[in-house]
Amino acid sequence: MDDRTRGIQVREYFFEDDGHIPNNPELPLLIYPGVLGEPDLSPSRCKQLLAENGWGGAWVNGVFSYHHYHSNAHEVLWVVSGGASIAFGGPEGTTVEVKAGDVVVIPVGVGHCNAGSSSDFTVVGAYPRGQESYDLRTGEEGERPEVLENIRDVPFPEADPLFGQGGPLLEYWSG
Repeated sequence: MDDRTRGIQVREYFFEDDGHIPNNPELPLLIYPGVLGEPDLSPSRCKQLLAENGWGGAWVNGVFSYHHYHSNAHEVLWVVSGGASIAFGGPEGTTVEVKAGDVVVIPVGVGHCNAGSSSDFTVVGAYPRGQESYDLRTGEEGERPEVLENIRDVPFPEADPLFGQGGPLLEYWSG
C-alpha cells in the first residue's frame, strides 16, 4: 500500500456457496468505510476516479431490492449519498450498514440485496476493465453449471478501483 491508503480500515467478509448464490469463498468482499470523505462524493468525480483506475461501465442508481449477483464481473459500489442496509452473501449472509463515503468491492459471484435504504441512497457502480458487460443472476437452479464456470474464469482486476496499483484490493485479493 502507499501513503494514500494509510489509515484506511478495510473490513473484509467471506461468503460460502449457499446452494443458490455461489458467492466466492476465495475472495473477500471489501468495505472501505468513509474512504475519501464528503468533498469527493459527486457522482461525476467518482466515475472519473474509477475510470482513471481501469473500472468502467459506471452507472448511478441504487441497489436492487432482491438477491442477485454477477457471474462474469467483480463490482464496486461507491455510496455517494444516503445510507442503506445491504445484505451480502444471499438470504443467510450478512447485512451491513453503508453510508455516504463508503466503498464496497464485491467479488464475482457474491450476492447482494438492498434490505432497506434512505430515500436519498445513491451509489456509483462500476466494473473492472473488460468486465463491463456484466450479467445479472438470481440463484435460479438452471443457471448453476454455467455460472460456476464463469466465476472460475473471471480475472482479477488490474487495479484497485480508488487507488490504482497501490490500493488495498490488490493486497487483499493477492491470495
